[in-house]
Amino acid sequence: MKKLILTFALSVATVANLSAQTAKQVIDNYVTALGGKQKLESVKTLSMKNTISVMGMEMEGKTVKKDNKFKSTQSMMGQEMSQVFDGEKGFANQMGQKIDFPADQVAKLKDAKLMDALGMNPEKMKTVEKKQIDGKDYIVLSSDDSKYYFDAKTNLLWKTEGDKGTMIISKYADIDGIKFVEEMSIDAAGQQVSVKNSDIKINQPVSDDEFK
Repeated sequence: MKKLILTFALSVATVANLSAQTAKQVIDNYVTALGGKQKLESVKTLSMKNTISVMGMEMEGKTVKKDNKFKSTQSMMGQEMSQVFDGEKGFANQMGQKIDFPADQVAKLKDAKLMDALGMNPEKMKTVEKKQIDGKDYIVLSSDDSKYYFDAKTNLLWKTEGDKGTMIISKYADIDGIKFVEEMSIDAAGQQVSVKNSDIKINQPVSDDEFK
C-alpha cells in the first residue's frame, strides 16, 4: 500500500512539475536536448540531401543554409524545382516559372535562424499545457497560429500543427554532438509527404553565390 501511495504521489508530482514549466523553460530544454545553445550557435553553414516521397513518387533534393540564407532544390523525372532566399529577397522556381516570395514571408525569413530552435520566441507562446498521447507525456506550446509538441521525457520536438499542416518527427540524427531531424512526415491538406534527410554536414565552405 505504501508503495502504491508513493508511486501515485510521484506521478502527481511529475504531472505538476510538467504543467508548471514556462514556455521559456520548455524551449531552453529543447535547445539543450539538441546539443546546447553554444553548439547550435556554432553552426554557420548546413547542407543535407533530402528524399521526399509523395503520392507514390520520390524526389531527390538538397538543402543548403548559411546564416539566414537558404537554397532548397528538388528534382523528379527531369524537372527541377528550387526555392532560394539570399537574406533580403527570395523566390521559387518551378518548371521555368519564377515566383517571388510575398512580403510577409520575406519578413519572417529575414529574422530566421539557421538552427530553427534558436529562433523560437517564448514571448509568442500563449499557453503551456501537458497532454498525454498514446500513453506518452508531451508539453504543448501554443502560439497564435501553431502548436508545438515536445516529448516530456527527451525534451525534443515531436510534432507541430499549423495552418499549413501537421509535421511529425520520427527520427533524429546526431551530427558532431548536435541533433538534426533525419526523418519526418507531413500532412498538408490531406496530402501525405515523407522526408528523409541524409549526408548532413555542418560548417563546410558555402559561397554566397549559392543563393543567387
